[in-house]
Amino acid sequence: MKMRCWNSQVEKAIRVSAAAHHGQLRKCSSLPYFSHPAAVALILIRAGFDDDDVISAAILHDTLEGTDVTVEQLHAEFPSRVCAIVEGASERKLDSNGETRSWIDRKREHIEHVRRATLEVRAVVLADKLHNLHSIAGDLERLESVWSRFNAPKTDVLWYHDEIVSAACGEQETSALDSRLASLADECRELIKSF
Repeated sequence: MKMRCWNSQVEKAIRVSAAAHHGQLRKCSSLPYFSHPAAVALILIRAGFDDDDVISAAILHDTLEGTDVTVEQLHAEFPSRVCAIVEGASERKLDSNGETRSWIDRKREHIEHVRRATLEVRAVVLADKLHNLHSIAGDLERLESVWSRFNAPKTDVLWYHDEIVSAACGEQETSALDSRLASLADECRELIKSF
């Protein structure tokens, strides 16, 4: 197996994401938030997505939703393909007046957006959901009130995860689906069933 050289774009994505998420923690945890985008990138690499743009986007995938990084700043630092993947994987949290949109409106819109998204966006979304589901499973082993940390009841959280996984798979039969996406989707579904 040929070893790939480390890519300066991926290094830049790590630095930008780590700085943007500095001081943030994962929900119900003392883990630095950056552990999540790093895990999403590792999940994608494990699944066979070794494209530097996709890995960079995975590392940056929550910067628009969860930090002060703007679309303009992202475009100034990274190629348009990376930015398009990050934007495609991001929810629109604010309405035209700058007010926070309701959880259900954001989720429904995101599901529809992912249904029409590129393979790369769907891969990042699935890896993101897979890591979130693994985090929930790990938290359930040590905490009693995991579901109360969400902005929706458990049934709605699980509904959303099930729907976003289906949306990321598109209209294709599992046998016709990109095998990497199918593998990520299968892992997500197994975890959803376990809750």
